[in-house]
Amino acid sequence: MNRRSYLKKSSLAGIALTSGFNIENGYGYRGSTDGALSDSLEILNLWNKQSPEDAKLFSAIYKALDTNPAASFATVAGDKTVQAICQAQGTTHFGGPMLGCLAEDGVKVWLRTTKPASVEVKLKLGDEEKTYGPVKSTLESDLTAIIDITGLKPGSVTPYQVLIDGHPIKSPEHATITTPQSETGDKTCITFGTCQHRWGLGHRELSDTIIKHKPLAMLMYGDVAVQDRRNHFGMHRADYAMRDFHPAWKNIVCSTPVYTSWDDHDYFDNDLSGIPRKYTDKDRRGVRKVFTQAWNNPYYGLGDEGGGIFQHTRIGPCDVIMTDNRYFRKKNGKHAFLGPEQMEWLKKTLLACKGPFIIITCGTMWDDQVSNGKDSWGTFDPEGREEIFNLIEKHRIPGVLLLSGDRHGARGFKIPRPSGFEFYEFEPASLGGRSGPPPKKSSWKNQLYGFSDKFAFGEFTFDLSADDPTVTFRLVEASGEILYALTLKRSQLTPS
Repeated sequence: MNRRSYLKKSSLAGIALTSGFNIENGYGYRGSTDGALSDSLEILNLWNKQSPEDAKLFSAIYKALDTNPAASFATVAGDKTVQAICQAQGTTHFGGPMLGCLAEDGVKVWLRTTKPASVEVKLKLGDEEKTYGPVKSTLESDLTAIIDITGLKPGSVTPYQVLIDGHPIKSPEHATITTPQSETGDKTCITFGTCQHRWGLGHRELSDTIIKHKPLAMLMYGDVAVQDRRNHFGMHRADYAMRDFHPAWKNIVCSTPVYTSWDDHDYFDNDLSGIPRKYTDKDRRGVRKVFTQAWNNPYYGLGDEGGGIFQHTRIGPCDVIMTDNRYFRKKNGKHAFLGPEQMEWLKKTLLACKGPFIIITCGTMWDDQVSNGKDSWGTFDPEGREEIFNLIEKHRIPGVLLLSGDRHGARGFKIPRPSGFEFYEFEPASLGGRSGPPPKKSSWKNQLYGFSDKFAFGEFTFDLSADDPTVTFRLVEASGEILYALTLKRSQLTPS
């Protein structure tokens, strides 16, 4: 079925045919991805037609960041054209509010202002109005401020208001902070996926469906916003600026805490890792710096000195481990995929996990059947993967769920072990609706599902009410249709 025929039958037809989407380019965006301003403006208009004012402002930001590969938001703050437009339009921030770092009693709120400013967050605790901050956004922080919200009750839903220099900003009406229930409380939902790329960020139907599912958090662990910008840090920042113009993106992150890591396209370019040929450690550190200032994670790898962006956190009943399969990778040697320091961290973290379930994300596939393990564990470090699997089996680490991405489409696999145990891998690399390798092959053993050309996200729902807690995986299309579902008991995910 061609794109035009599909649109006539799809719930996306009205959106795509009225938003400037090039319907002859196939499902998902298949127009130019050269990163030019015209390309970026086309992507901005795929799902929601931008106002002339927004297009004018984004164009000015883009041009300021395109002046120099080292350009930052300090460049934007000093650009007379950008600042004149902001003043005329009454614009005080470029991005946010974006929630992250969820805790039992609060969350952190990220914001990017148009120039150095004082940022506060106000909310009501019972009958008392409380103010958090102020926190200054600075040129050194790339105009970002992160405000720590504490003192909320577990299981509460609290509206909040952000102020810049004492003036309230406009936020979506559903901008709220939802704290986790106790571990024995209601069911917990976490959504996840990869490969939104720049064109999937504005998909309003997909974001609306994610919001309807009321996830406690969302994990996005590769190819999220930046597209092949290599060591042009100004263009990395331009892509993040474009991310924050999408209404669909704003609607998710104002109420759902997000946790992120990268893969090849938002690192340097397709299949690149480590220090790519013709680039330097300074370039690698520069890309990392842009990333850390554009997100709201609990921490980033080994810090500015050690590098990397891996992280471990607790979200409701889950330990969440997000690996970094790009920064430390080498072509050969022991632990070439994650690097020795990250591998040591991963092993210690797994042994220290206390939750009934553990989610481990990797930007690329754990199983080697799709594309023969291209750009993944099977090519770079099958021995390291075996170390991890052996550790989990030896210590009977319970409730481990493997998430992966990179290979466009959505697939799932059981990974059988010589012991008889089976790992489960879920790969919804479908947030951008693109196709990649075949969704299924008769030669692929132990495949659970396979879909292509679908805008879809993954979802885990955890139920701790039974003696043997369960997790239900669902692959959910933008329309809300459940494409695949599977319920697993914790005992099934625990080596015997």
